[in-house]
Amino acid sequence: MTIITSIKAPFHADHVGSFLRTQAIKKAREAFFNGEIDQATLTTVENQEIETLVQKEIEVGLQSITDGEFRREYWHLDFLAGLEGVDWYEAEYANRFKGVSPKNKSIQLVGKIDFNNHYMLEHFTFLKDTVEKYGDGSQIPKFSIPSPNMLIERFQADEYYNGDLEAILKDTITAYQKAIQAFYDAGCRYLQLDDTSWADFVSEERIKAVEEKYGKNAHEIIETRIRAINGAIEGKPDDLIITMHICRGNFRSTYFAEGGYDHISDAIFAKLNLDGLFLEYDDKRSGDFEPLKSFQRENQKVVLGLLTSKYPELEDPDLIRERIQEASQYIPLKNLALSPQCGFSSTEEGNILTEEEQWNKIQHLIQIAESVWGTK
Repeated sequence: MTIITSIKAPFHADHVGSFLRTQAIKKAREAFFNGEIDQATLTTVENQEIETLVQKEIEVGLQSITDGEFRREYWHLDFLAGLEGVDWYEAEYANRFKGVSPKNKSIQLVGKIDFNNHYMLEHFTFLKDTVEKYGDGSQIPKFSIPSPNMLIERFQADEYYNGDLEAILKDTITAYQKAIQAFYDAGCRYLQLDDTSWADFVSEERIKAVEEKYGKNAHEIIETRIRAINGAIEGKPDDLIITMHICRGNFRSTYFAEGGYDHISDAIFAKLNLDGLFLEYDDKRSGDFEPLKSFQRENQKVVLGLLTSKYPELEDPDLIRERIQEASQYIPLKNLALSPQCGFSSTEEGNILTEEEQWNKIQHLIQIAESVWGTK
């Protein structure tokens, strides 16, 4: 069976990508890091659990199918550390979250940024083959990687590049262009860029802090981040769907930022050449819908993250439908979709709910979407 590549994602019922790690995954990964099993044994367990996950996603009715990020420690660092010129290291970590602290692992520059035969290409190929094995042709494998901004905002003042923003921007864009083409050549037709850097502009307090950090005004910083994304996706194949997910933090059901999209609405809606946007909207922390007025692309979908992945309680479906109708005052209903505000497990620790509660949330999402649009 071959994947139908004409499927138009994002879907009315979609999701960000990560799922709670199963006990088998957690046990195997712990054993691997303790030196008790080898990479081949770990990969065998991961493959088995991803096959089961894919079958579950198909069973509940999802059309965008991911590997749950089961092979990753973090939503972003695992991919970035696989780029040329980037490597892991143990860092002194200052907790940004409103609660418990993540592990101290981080990444550093050790050379010129580039892309060459990244190990996650094999991860995607396994996902694609598994979707083809168990799907009926109405599903599409979706793969998420961090936005190029996750490198640029971290390293633009790094000693390796001597603080040369243009040089690091150029190399990062080139690396991402190669990455996007490589995933496309492997069969990827639905790629998501995850980006927390836009949270720098959700409040006056955060804007002031980022301006002081980089010694530039917010407009200049935003323009650089626009250049990074548009540069990375420039020349992408027409049948490759690329979306972006904007997040304010998602670790063990906590977050690191509060505020709306008011300061970035023109940038993300009018200037980014993306096929879709996944936006957090699960509580007051994300602001109101007025920034949606900047929407202007007939062929773009905006996926409203109105359900939360942080807590197990199921949202009132009538309230969710009301909020979708409210958003449709700014964006045509046909251009809207529904998802959780983030993944269920942005890091391997996962949010504070059970696997059963996670799937209840996904089924709830699908039912609400079908009641609004008539299809998933």
